[in-house]
Amino acid sequence: MSNKKAVPFVGAGTALITPFKDGRVDFEAFAKIIDFQIESGIDALIVAGTTGESATLTVDEHADLTRFCVERAAGRVPVIAGTGGNCTERVVSLSKQACECGCDGLLIVTPFYNKATEQGLIKNFLAVADRTDKPIILYNVPSRTGVNIPISVYRTLAEHERIVAVKEASGNISYALRILDACSDKLAIYSGNDDMIVPQMSIGGKGVISVMSNIIPAETHEMCKAFATGDIEKARKLQLKYSRLIEALFCELNPVPIKAAMVAKGFCNEEYRLPLCPPENASRQMLISILREYGLVE
Repeated sequence: MSNKKAVPFVGAGTALITPFKDGRVDFEAFAKIIDFQIESGIDALIVAGTTGESATLTVDEHADLTRFCVERAAGRVPVIAGTGGNCTERVVSLSKQACECGCDGLLIVTPFYNKATEQGLIKNFLAVADRTDKPIILYNVPSRTGVNIPISVYRTLAEHERIVAVKEASGNISYALRILDACSDKLAIYSGNDDMIVPQMSIGGKGVISVMSNIIPAETHEMCKAFATGDIEKARKLQLKYSRLIEALFCELNPVPIKAAMVAKGFCNEEYRLPLCPPENASRQMLISILREYGLVE
């Protein structure tokens, strides 16, 4: 598939965690995380997405995080702002605010809990696309939202010039194939699952919006680069190599394990916002054990 619309990035984009300290966003830690990502060769940064505990962020925190990330990145890599939610007017407001902060694109998750009809989904995403000026990546993650975006909805949305891609996290490679088949060259696809980077790139995917790249950005970038440059065997080996790490990073609800891993690496304090809590002891011990096996912590 050759995508005629410009996409915000190709390769590996990190769905950044949001570090907190004493109940507030820890911008000192966030700066360290951003610098580590860019210095490691990551292709894009996704700020205030669901891995960034977006559901618990205030409107002002959304803006502050996006603005800070854009300024810290300083044009070195694209910055995509997560602005999705289950209230369309709030999504529009957050999206316009993120555009004003200088983001390079928007990542918008399917409205959750409301479980919108096909028309509701179409009207929700078009409301944002019609009232903003940045490329939009749809985010399909039915295990978290209760809704799987229908192919007919993709066909309609793909006609909009600013709806350029989808982060596909259904875990169903056949469904990803159907999306690409239905939308031809009008909608690109990124893997939304770290264990399916190579499989989705094999059918025409542009890369991944990744959780594990918080802790191994260079390796995640290299996996995507290897596949894109024709070194399929290297990409395959990297996908297999990190399979156990990926499994460990999802031993509890994301983003709890990845934040615990970043804490173990010394990037931030271990602070979550309720209703998220620190991992159970058994999960933590297993995660640290896996991190040690990979040489990521001592």
